Amino acid sequence: MLGIRFVKVEPTDFVIQYRRGKVVREGTGLSFFFFAPSTSLVRIPMGSTDVPFIFKEVTADFQEVSVQGQLTYRVADPKKLSELMNFTVSAAGDEYSSEDPEKLPQRLINLTQVLTRATLKSLPLRDALGQSGDLVDSIQRGMQTAGTVESLGIEVLDVSILAIKPVPETSRALEAEAREMILRQADEAIYARRNAAVEQERSIKENELNTEIAVENKKRQIKEAQMEAKKSVQRMEREISEAEMEARISLEQKNADLVELSTANSRKEADSRAYAVAAVMKALSNTNPRILQALMSADMKSGQLVAMAFRDLAESADKIGQLNVTPDLLRELLNSDKS
Repeated sequence: MLGIRFVKVEPTDFVIQYRRGKVVREGTGLSFFFFAPSTSLVRIPMGSTDVPFIFKEVTADFQEVSVQGQLTYRVADPKKLSELMNFTVSAAGDEYSSEDPEKLPQRLINLTQVLTRATLKSLPLRDALGQSGDLVDSIQRGMQTAGTVESLGIEVLDVSILAIKPVPETSRALEAEAREMILRQADEAIYARRNAAVEQERSIKENELNTEIAVENKKRQIKEAQMEAKKSVQRMEREISEAEMEARISLEQKNADLVELSTANSRKEADSRAYAVAAVMKALSNTNPRILQALMSADMKSGQLVAMAFRDLAESADKIGQLNVTPDLLRELLNSDKS
């Protein structure tokens, strides 16, 4: 029939059918026939939508930065959105009859930019570059409390900041400063490493010196122990020598006493013998010498007697004119001596 159309809506789309200004049906995933000349269809996507954005802002220290990110949202209340924006589709059901569906993402991007500007204008460049997480939190809180988002029936699911970049000149300056800082940190690390090496070398030297001192102390202790042992040995040797000396002195003293006693005894014996001899001599002093000689010659041998005879002859040599000694006599004397 002319003017009759059929429409089939996806489960992620919300459709509202108006006829003569009244809502005939509404819902997601519907399929129905309608009479195009008297029917208006409003079709609102209910699925999540990703909207990328990039814009430039100025930080608190008047440095321009480029903010790049993505906004994810979905339509939570399609009836509210249909009342504020025109999502009417053509009779064929495949095209929108106005540009409002295309304006919705831009409105959200504009709100995101406003919230981003409010945050960045209170942050210096360095903080802005390093605090993307704080910026995301600030934008999400602003979206939740924004009246525009609530009036449109939109739910913001996520906000992501992919990059915050300064202008190339500032970026090069920051890179140079960061490079210098890194080089300075590298120099400090080298200095610290060298200092640590010096400290370690000093510690090693100190340990070596302490070891040498300990060795010398140990040597000194050993030397003292050896000297003490030697002193002890010398003391013991001296004590032994003193004991030996005292023993010798005692022995010599005893020997001296013995000699003195022996001398006294010998003196007494000599005195006794002298007294005996003196007594004998006194007794013999009045005796004729001839008698004594005769007594002495009583036990003499012939040779001794001849010797005494020759002695007597020698004593009376001045009275003897001539003395003849025959060889036979001498022979007999010699033979008697041999015998």
